[in-house]
Amino acid sequence: MAMGIPGPSELDEAEQPPSAPERPAVRLRAALESLPAYVPGAAGSNPGVFKLSSNEAPFPPLPAVLAAIADAAEDINRYPLMYADRLAEEIARHHGEVADRVIVGNGSVAVAELILRGMCEPGDEVVYSWRSFEAYPILVQVAGATSVQIPNTPDGRHDLEAMAAAITDRTKIVILCTPNNPTGAAISHSELVAFLDVVPSNVMVLLDEAYAHFVRSADPIDSFALLPDHKNLVILRTFAKAYGLAGLRVGYAVTRRRLARTLRTASTPFGVNAIAQAAAVAALGQQQAVADRVGELVSERERVVAAMRAQGWDIGDPQGNFVWLPLGDVAGAFATDAMEAGVTVRPFAGDGVRVSIGESEANDIVLELTARWASSSGGDAADTTGVGGSLQN
Repeated sequence: MAMGIPGPSELDEAEQPPSAPERPAVRLRAALESLPAYVPGAAGSNPGVFKLSSNEAPFPPLPAVLAAIADAAEDINRYPLMYADRLAEEIARHHGEVADRVIVGNGSVAVAELILRGMCEPGDEVVYSWRSFEAYPILVQVAGATSVQIPNTPDGRHDLEAMAAAITDRTKIVILCTPNNPTGAAISHSELVAFLDVVPSNVMVLLDEAYAHFVRSADPIDSFALLPDHKNLVILRTFAKAYGLAGLRVGYAVTRRRLARTLRTASTPFGVNAIAQAAAVAALGQQQAVADRVGELVSERERVVAAMRAQGWDIGDPQGNFVWLPLGDVAGAFATDAMEAGVTVRPFAGDGVRVSIGESEANDIVLELTARWASSSGGDAADTTGVGGSLQN
């Protein structure tokens, strides 16, 4: 064969001559070929643009965490602990639990994926509110199960009555996200107790509390107090938000011993890297500093919410480190305006915009933008200039 002329085996399928027999191609599962895309928050190419699109903590890492990272970096030629044992012990101690009830993973999303893969088979159903965390539809589909999405109430809350009614003999898991991402509404403790009382004991209730630290409602959930009486309850938490370790990916679940033991066995070996484990242990030891930072963010949230309400916005009662603007079809237009103003926000096409609480300067830019949008609507909720149904009359 002449040099430089590819043979038949070197040709791409599309380049095969018409006479070449069709060759079978490698195929993914059909469920994966139709996966919805997870869209991360935009970062912006200009370093002067504030990122308010990913619900990240705006603070730099705590000094104790940085020191732990530096120490751990000296040993990265060694594998980390298989199941993040020391971190699991510290998490258990923090919550008054025992370590063999803790599952640690590469972010709370990875732990949720592990649980769904471990629990679901084709034909099983997973019930959750919608709109909620964008990863849920992806995780359910990858696990081979079927999503049963229950619409949020008009104020962005979980419709717990409708969710309970949607449970059938095919339901394996119900996911509750509280505060709900992206709408910010939180389930109360009494609401959760009433819901758990009507859910069959063989249906898992996966309680995603990624933003639990920021809740300041009158009846906040005390999830760990419910574990002894509700063996089908699984609590999911993360170090990404309040602890500010989003870049290291550490999350965990707390559940009954037998389930935790089995799921750990099915998890990815050495799934949480050594630096992340060390950083999370250090962060757990800085509870007062973490609480102070969370307090600052909550104060900023309250300032932003009060200002937006004064402008005429109806934004419910946000309990996360973000606010939700139900802008409907003009969510993209608002996000474009925000980028031009100097901040990135997270639009959800057809529904609204989630705006993280960040630095005061960034929040002020957002408030200037929302004031302009409110002014352009003239306070009319039916106005077509872009604010749509998100303003109070």
